[in-house]
Amino acid sequence: MVNSNSKRLLLLGGSHAEIPLIKAAQKLGYYVITTGNAREGLGHPHADKNVFADFSDKEQMLSIARAEGVSAVCSGCNDFALLSTVYVTEKLGLKRHDSLKISETIHHKDRFRALAEKLEIASPKAVQVKSIEDLEKALLTLKFPLIIKPIDLTGGKGVRRVETAEEAMDAYHHAFERTRESHIIVEEFIEGTNHGLSAFLVDQKVAFYFSDNEQYYLNKYMVSGANSPTIVSESSLKQLCAYSEKIAKDLQLVDGILHIQFIEHPTLGPYIIEICRRPPGDLYIQFVEYATGVPYSEYLILAETGGDVRNIKHEPTKGFWLRHCIMAKEEGILEDVYFAPEIKSNVFDKLLWYKKGEKVEDKLYYKAGIVFLKFDSLKEMQEKTTLINEYIQCKISPIK
Repeated sequence: MVNSNSKRLLLLGGSHAEIPLIKAAQKLGYYVITTGNAREGLGHPHADKNVFADFSDKEQMLSIARAEGVSAVCSGCNDFALLSTVYVTEKLGLKRHDSLKISETIHHKDRFRALAEKLEIASPKAVQVKSIEDLEKALLTLKFPLIIKPIDLTGGKGVRRVETAEEAMDAYHHAFERTRESHIIVEEFIEGTNHGLSAFLVDQKVAFYFSDNEQYYLNKYMVSGANSPTIVSESSLKQLCAYSEKIAKDLQLVDGILHIQFIEHPTLGPYIIEICRRPPGDLYIQFVEYATGVPYSEYLILAETGGDVRNIKHEPTKGFWLRHCIMAKEEGILEDVYFAPEIKSNVFDKLLWYKKGEKVEDKLYYKAGIVFLKFDSLKEMQEKTTLINEYIQCKISPIK
């Protein structure tokens, strides 16, 4: 389809994560303008135009949208991008987005915990904390171990698990150093396996969903990979879909994505840990498309631009898939990325952005690229997922 300047779309984000969204919007006929502070973002070259600015600055995003005369605004794969998107669309009178108030209820962890309690949705017992005194009171009502984290950040930023009051005090300061808000959240730790469920709502009903099994590497609070089909029971998936519809009805959510991270407790079922109304990062939507054949990125764009999304149909995972982020096990100089012979035949697609000789300064967050792998059987997927960080490695040398 030929792009027309009458269909101008502002996309808040321009990293590798937004590439599927950019391409989908262009396929649907939009002239795509990306924004964000990171000029090196791999998504920007795919767009029709770049306007570099801080997408967490709501007023600046509104000014750009007006100056560019856009007919639609879409969120990239970031909570701040989503909150700015709904602010802008609310000011411009664009439909098919939730209000800022509703969006903050979902994306601010303390507000969602309160909503989950009201709706009787399984989620960790949690307390909002604004001061040391609040923390001391919380420690009297919550059971260790605890998770202490900012209410407004993702990717494990500022998160710590604590076993004692002394550790909790350190974690309190750690979280407050990172949050942009005036309070943090303290919640009870839930035992179980970690998973994601990406649902697509139509008329506040789940019309499509996809579930995975999450993997973690050195950073135990940031997902490093996910495989599918999921090991989660069908009854738990149905429960999560029911939770999604209960949330959608209570908040009167518009059509589109509702993505959930949850822990499957061995006996009590799923507990919702995180929830959002924007696409997950690290090419997760590409992962969904490969695994199910559903053009997920196109439906996400349609939902945010007022298009028809009623044709989306549920499709289960077909085959055995892994999306893997290539991460480093230590700091130093990156010599190369190694793919073992045992894994090369499984590589279905990849996006690599590392540069030989670059410095790995933080092993907990550094990524060299993303690889999609396809397997012949469930057994092969499970076995190779367990060994994936040996099969695909960053070769690091010491800094001299």
